[in-house]
Amino acid sequence: MKNDSEFFNNLRHSCAHLLAAAVMELWPKAKRTIGPAIENGFYFDFDFGNVKISDDDLPKIEAKMRDILTSWKSFERQELSVAQAKKEYPDNEFKQELIDEFSGQGETLSFYKSGDYWDLCRGGHVEHPDSELKYFKLLSIAGAYWRGSEKNKMLTRVYGTCFPTKKELDDYLWQQEEAKKRDHRKIGKELGLFLISPNVGPGLPIYLPKGLLLRRTLETWLTREKEKRGYQFVWTPHIAKSDLYKQSKHWQKYDAMMKPMKIEDERYVVKPMNCPHHFQIYLERPRSYRELPLRISENATVYRYEKAGELNGLLRVRALTQDDSHTFVRHDQIPEEIDRILDLAVSVFQIFGFHDFRSRVSIRDKKRPGKYLGKPESWDKAEQALIDGVAKRKLPYFISEGEAAFYGPKIDLMVKDAIGREWQLTTVQLDFNQPENFDLSYVDEKGKMERPAVLHIAILGSFDRFLAILVEQYAGNFPLWLAPVQLALVPIAERHNRAAFDAAEKLRSVGIRVEVDDRNERMEAKIRDSSLQKVPYLGIIGDKEVENQTISVRKHNGEDLKSMSVEELLRKLTSEIESKA
Repeated sequence: MKNDSEFFNNLRHSCAHLLAAAVMELWPKAKRTIGPAIENGFYFDFDFGNVKISDDDLPKIEAKMRDILTSWKSFERQELSVAQAKKEYPDNEFKQELIDEFSGQGETLSFYKSGDYWDLCRGGHVEHPDSELKYFKLLSIAGAYWRGSEKNKMLTRVYGTCFPTKKELDDYLWQQEEAKKRDHRKIGKELGLFLISPNVGPGLPIYLPKGLLLRRTLETWLTREKEKRGYQFVWTPHIAKSDLYKQSKHWQKYDAMMKPMKIEDERYVVKPMNCPHHFQIYLERPRSYRELPLRISENATVYRYEKAGELNGLLRVRALTQDDSHTFVRHDQIPEEIDRILDLAVSVFQIFGFHDFRSRVSIRDKKRPGKYLGKPESWDKAEQALIDGVAKRKLPYFISEGEAAFYGPKIDLMVKDAIGREWQLTTVQLDFNQPENFDLSYVDEKGKMERPAVLHIAILGSFDRFLAILVEQYAGNFPLWLAPVQLALVPIAERHNRAAFDAAEKLRSVGIRVEVDDRNERMEAKIRDSSLQKVPYLGIIGDKEVENQTISVRKHNGEDLKSMSVEELLRKLTSEIESKA
């Protein structure tokens, strides 16, 4: 099976042409615009004028695509002059704009034809569309502004996907359906984990009691794991003078900063990142080479301007809490420190059942030197150190040119979840430039002043996004150690309430998260509700259990563990929690 990105781009872009051909036959007055390949699929934007189409029209469009496909034997490239090209789109201001743009750049105006359809296109197509485009599916319809600008006209975007084989298409469609069932927004609401209030603002999540329990459990555990490895935790304010970010150059080069506020005669901003604050801690006193590596961590909330259309539950927010770390190192310590970070990241992910990793090494775009701080030789050194780091861990990796931060290259760890989706999680950035901006230094063993390097590290990325991924990884069925409620106790009748509350008190006293369902409901209803809430363990208490001072225990998966004493149950739960099973 071919699996290179160029092949998939050509396949899906070709299918976008097929989609446009079908739409233009069904709605001849529609104005077509652009139809690129995207990750896992393609889309095409249209202006349908006063005509409204919906997802109900997708089967009709698909049928027309299949009908047209039989006549598509190849893609033929043709070149037109600007005047000829404009004649092809007499009433289409979108294509006219593209023609002016392309011809203004000195580009050849190329058209690609298959069957009776042709269109302005830079190219990138399959050789045999009639046999290679068989396995496609239209997915949805949405609105999209022309060229992505809210100032432009709203168009109708049709999304689809295409794969080389039926199995790959079926697998992808299954994954999409499974993803809908696991959607963290849906499950988060059902389990009472978080909410987004329109009165507070989009992208500003509010954690409910169960969601905060989950988040605090995760934070506490990761904090301890970092402390074991020599990280020291700090706290820094949520705002700072704008001058701090001018010194770091974020003010000049980072476009997601919130607008500044004025306090007395100074301008302040809510912090979009923590590194400038942590540099102040390093600068608090002179440093010696003996202190390095110096590992500073903070579970800190930062604030970033994200466009409303890009917000998505906990996956994309405007207030996010990072598990942020900055390690100050001598240059000869860089390889060992990168290895330590990757070791921590891999061990963390394996706890959550992520075992399929690869690394993206993001480097600078050498054709755009003005985009980055620092000297080319420093970048060469930093980029090679990161490549050597992932190679040493024997992690599969690929190079992503132009994706580095403006102050340094980075490693992103990519992991696949339970249904095969890939997520970018751990980030490690190697920075030789901010130490220059902030005049960071240390005294070496010869008494000479030297410049450290800085490693910017986030193991989970942000707690918010990682929690969203975990909800979907487990479909809400959290392992016992993470579950907001670990045990639900169900008294059969009111006379059994006292025994249930006594047992709960004993278990809570040693840290087990227990709820007693003493509602005036039938036992079956209580058991059903416990199952819907995905509580890992259920304990039932009736006359027999009260008499024997036991609890009848069953697992969420239906396994009956029979009756056991509170002490036996505590040992079982404690063992499972400690093992992170």
